[in-house]
Amino acid sequence: MSETGFDLTKVLELLPHRYPMLLVDRVVSLDPETAIHAVKAVSFNEDFFQGHFPGRPIMPGVLQVEALAQAAGLLAIKAMGLEGSGKLVYFLAIDNAKFRAPVTPGHLLDLKVSFIHKRARICKFAGTASIGDTVTCEAEFTAMIEK
Repeated sequence: MSETGFDLTKVLELLPHRYPMLLVDRVVSLDPETAIHAVKAVSFNEDFFQGHFPGRPIMPGVLQVEALAQAAGLLAIKAMGLEGSGKLVYFLAIDNAKFRAPVTPGHLLDLKVSFIHKRARICKFAGTASIGDTVTCEAEFTAMIEK
């Protein structure tokens, strides 16, 4: 059953990440059986913009992948009924990562992640980050749910 989105308060209940590593600001929609659509509001105040790059701030691609992984963590927690369990979802692998366009301050980064495989403790995901119709990053990645 699909869920209407939820705000940062609920994201903080579900994910252990905190500033400056929390990279999901809200969830637009979530279907625990298939996919999630989340959003990261990219602000000039992000710590990484101080050094990446002075005079031309660009969100590092690896942080776009991390944002996708955090969205996947939310999806896995909801799909596996792990809400309130305190269990962590660990990144295991990144495959086929491609970076297509820069992400700069002021952008709303759409994070769309779907299951490729879902098992008891290991899940594989496909994720795409985009600004409007422009894909900025795409990757497949694997995660493990803590015992």
